[in-house]
Amino acid sequence: MIDLSRKAAIVTGGSRGIGKAIALRLAEQGADICFSYRGNATAAEQTRAEIEAQGRKCVAVQADVTQPESAEMVVKAALDAFGKVDILVNNAGITRDDLIMRMSPEAWRDVLETNLFGAFYTLKAVTRPMLRARSGRIIQITSVSGQAGQMGQANYSAAKAGLIGLTKAAARELGSRGITVNAVAPGFVLTELTEGLADEWKRRINEQTPLGRFGTVDEIAYAVAFLASDEAAYITGQVLAVDGGLVMM
Repeated sequence: MIDLSRKAAIVTGGSRGIGKAIALRLAEQGADICFSYRGNATAAEQTRAEIEAQGRKCVAVQADVTQPESAEMVVKAALDAFGKVDILVNNAGITRDDLIMRMSPEAWRDVLETNLFGAFYTLKAVTRPMLRARSGRIIQITSVSGQAGQMGQANYSAAKAGLIGLTKAAARELGSRGITVNAVAPGFVLTELTEGLADEWKRRINEQTPLGRFGTVDEIAYAVAFLASDEAAYITGQVLAVDGGLVMM
């Protein structure tokens, strides 16, 4: 069993969906949690309560990850509460889907700033305490869209592909100090976003997926927990696809 006892973790965008599942899973394995959220205080409070019900410490921080000072604030909150940061999960992300010819510069910029710039700011902010500790686990939540591209998601695909490049560059820079940097690439997962897809689209997705179904948020969280653990100490710079076989590389 994965043991994250006495570990301290940051999860960005941790109040709902995949981020919440990750935060709960890390807490279940023994970690104390600091998570950021953008604006839904009710969801954040519910997540915090669920984590604390497991006997873990939890800090919820309202923060805009597109701002470098917000990333510093989240890391400081974790350090103040736990004295260290062992695990960072860069999960915060948004979509602004449209075809390239119709995509506004604002939609392009918003997705890149949240999904890619935000991950860079938080990774940078956590690097110093991890370097001092000479250990750490950084996991980026990318996407199959960043591996294979997706029609109507030029901004999202570009951001998630950039996140893969950031993962590999950071893994090379930080590896000598005992810090691993990996990415998890979910396929189509049952969340509030995908529940609204038309039945025809769901059918097509299932047909294209060798396992013939959508994934669950828990299945993504299991992969993250593994990469955050001591069992994954010799894995770095890798992209673990949790996609039912949708993209094979």
